[in-house]
Amino acid sequence: MTRSPLAAALDRLPSLRIRLGLLIVLAIGVTLVTMSVADVLGLRLRLAALAGLLFSLGAVHVVARGTISPLRQLDRAAARVAAGEHGVRVDVTGRDEVAQLGHAFNRMAAELEQTDRLRIDLVADAAHELRTPISALRAVLENDVDGVEAADPAALLDQVHRLGALTDRLLDLSRLEAGAATLRRRPVVLAELVDEARAFHAARPGDGPPASADPAGGAHVAAVVLDAPDDFVVDADPDRLRQVLDNLVENVRRHAPGSAVLIRARGTPEGGTRIEVEDHGPGLAPGDHERVFDRFARGDRSRTTTGSGLGLAICRSIVELHGGVVRAEPVEPHGCRIVLELP
Repeated sequence: MTRSPLAAALDRLPSLRIRLGLLIVLAIGVTLVTMSVADVLGLRLRLAALAGLLFSLGAVHVVARGTISPLRQLDRAAARVAAGEHGVRVDVTGRDEVAQLGHAFNRMAAELEQTDRLRIDLVADAAHELRTPISALRAVLENDVDGVEAADPAALLDQVHRLGALTDRLLDLSRLEAGAATLRRRPVVLAELVDEARAFHAARPGDGPPASADPAGGAHVAAVVLDAPDDFVVDADPDRLRQVLDNLVENVRRHAPGSAVLIRARGTPEGGTRIEVEDHGPGLAPGDHERVFDRFARGDRSRTTTGSGLGLAICRSIVELHGGVVRAEPVEPHGCRIVLELP
């Protein structure tokens, strides 16, 4: 929509207070000019005052429209957002407080739209993940009830464990993202946590093939190697940091089976800690380095990949709870490196 030269001129004003002051000066000026003209024409004082008032009200109305119109637009847009239309945006012009309010409204609407989309995706993905073990349980139990095949306790237990693990991860992620999780930070020797992760994942191949549909259950990592001094200390919650390392090694086990896991650690010039977890598997597609930290995201964008797609999302929440950042980087010629930076 084409704006008038007057509206464009008012948009250059940096403050609403200046605009309101201009309105007052304009009203007084128009009134004085009108009364002066009336005096020259010999009109009575009362008639001159009335004419000055009318002319000043008209001029103020024209100028004030540029201030009132955006506020009315914001009011209508807020009502639509409150009704659930999160795609609404307002046109923002100028630099004053009303324009700043418009920019803030657009940011809020965009965040609400993204949150709503994530909520819908979360419900759909959680339903998909829960449906797989539930369907397997139903098939086994129906076969047992119909007398087709006796239920295999190991298969039933495997699916129950899968359901429990997914539920635990969803609850854990919910607590982390809601800020309900607490940290018990203390100096912790990184080598001890890596030894625990190494021992846990070294035992995984010995479990044998899974009783049902988790093809990665028989996968393994070749080794978990720590490249850091034995007495390297990290200021973190040991239980949460152990959870991060377990999830990252588990991620390698599922998506790069047979690859070794190299964990590097060193201090940063700012006094923090940088931990790198690197593998030499197939790596990530160029557009997936940020997306893999989203809930239910998988590097190959495929729903057939094993795992719930929550491990890296939990890692990001834990690292951010510590005040740090996490990111994925490519490794040449192939592989992936997850970098944790803790303050």
